[in-house]
Formats: sequence, C-alpha cells, structure tokens
Amino acid sequence: MKTTSYLESPLQTIRHPLLAAKKIELLVKRDDLLHPTVQGNKWRKLKYNLVELKRQQCRSLFTFGGAFSNHVYATAMASKLYNIPADIIVRGPHLDAANPTIRFAKACNVNLHPVTRIEYRQRHDPDYLALLKKRFPNAFIIPEGGSNQFALQGCEELARSLPKSDYVCCAVGSGGTLAGILDGLDPSVQLIGFAVLKGAEYLNEEIMNLNPKAMVQKNWQILTQFHEGGYGKFSHALWQFCQTMRRDHHLPLEPIYTGKMMYGLWQLIEQDHFPKHSQIIAIHTGGLQGLDGLRYRQLI
Repeated sequence: MKTTSYLESPLQTIRHPLLAAKKIELLVKRDDLLHPTVQGNKWRKLKYNLVELKRQQCRSLFTFGGAFSNHVYATAMASKLYNIPADIIVRGPHLDAANPTIRFAKACNVNLHPVTRIEYRQRHDPDYLALLKKRFPNAFIIPEGGSNQFALQGCEELARSLPKSDYVCCAVGSGGTLAGILDGLDPSVQLIGFAVLKGAEYLNEEIMNLNPKAMVQKNWQILTQFHEGGYGKFSHALWQFCQTMRRDHHLPLEPIYTGKMMYGLWQLIEQDHFPKHSQIIAIHTGGLQGLDGLRYRQLI
C-alpha cells in the first residue's frame, strides 16, 4: 500500500481589525491542505482505518454516506489511490448520476448501493451490520462519517501537531474529530466544538462513548446554537461571511462545516467571549468539495 504519511498541514495567521481590537491571536490549521487529494479530517479519520484494513488483510472496505457526503467522496478517492475495492451504501433510494459526488465516486470505480432512508437508519444496528458482513465477508467496515477508534488516532495526531494555545475550535458532525483531538490536547487547553446539526445535544454522549476520557476531562464543550437551521442549511449572512474570508484572507470555506465553525467563532470574539490575549486555533477540516454539490443544487 502507498504511504499514509504526509507532511503536516500549515498554520495560517488571520489578521483583522476586530482581532487586534480584542487582542486575540487567531490561527487556522489548514487541514484542507493536508493530503494531495483527500481533504482534512476525512483523511485523518481514514488514515488509521486503512492501516488496520491492511493489518487485518481485508480485501476491500465498506462504509455508508449521504449522496453529497464528504465521507463518500474521500472514501472513493482513497479507494482509487490505494487500489482498495470499496462498497458504499448511499442514503437514497435512487442515485442521481449528475450529482458531482456520485459522479466522482463512480469515476473512482466504487460500488454504490442506494437504499431507502428506512433501511439507511439501520446503519448502526448490530443485526444489520452482521448481515452486511455475510454479504461482504472480506470487507473492513467503516462507520458513517468515519468515526471510530481508528479515526480517533488520526485526530489525536492532529492535536499533537498543534502549537501551544488557549483554545482549539472545530466543527462537529458525528463527533469523531473532537473526540480524537481531546486525546492529543494538554488538559489546560479548552476544546470547543461547533455543532453543525440542529438538536445536537446528544453529541455529548456520543463523544463520551467514543472517548471515555471525555467523561472525566472538563476541558471540552459543544456549542449547539450555531447550526444555522440544521445540517446542510445556512443563511445568506453565513455564505457572505465565507466569501469575505476567501476574498480578504485567502481562506476558502464551505457553509456546512468549517464555515459554520468560523462564523460562530467570529461572533463569540465580537461578543468578548474570550479573554484578551487569548490564543485560538481553528481547525479547517476540509470539505471544500461540498461546494460543487451546493452549486449543483443551486444553493450558492
């Protein structure tokens, strides 16, 4: 298998009159630049899953995702790059061949299996997974979003690459990135997750299930007020913020994950949430391919 080790992603300093006035130092960990083709936290999560797949001598991988999923896109690219056959159950029930994520996955020769939304809800059910293991006996199964114990190893590696700071911020979808980062941070650093889903209070329990350290460590929290209406939803103001950050700071953002985190963080800075002279690192978890899907649906 090709190398799974790449140079660390760079840090970008954001300079803005607001930050100067509030005496805040803001750095962005540009994990969107981490891997040549598989962006951000999706590579962090896949990396040690691929290592484990090889260790177990599995012949293929199997996972789940929505039709516009960053995880589907990243898994398809990893499948092609590392010559690992892949089967992906896609929340359907039909595949739109013109969807850029689906089109890309097919170009990578990934096998896509559309299912009804009712069947897709079974993706965590042990009996359903047992049936899939019988159907795909030589496959290494990766959960939706890639969040499992092997994913945590990659996200812990991310945390250990960071310089000293007072706060680390990241977007939270399934919780795996935050759970892994928590393992690699000094307990004196405050970890703030920005939930991108509506009604995401359940994620606190998910993170404690993924990482038992979260039950005893008090240096983390998930903010649930910056979801912009729910997963996949965003306001005109958020999209304008993303465009401004790209124009003024050469920082590309999408409004589903990292854009929501940065927009929420910016509001907290405006509201004096952070003490003066705070050092903040925001994690850019990639996902920029999602912009193609938003354009395809004429949402931007």
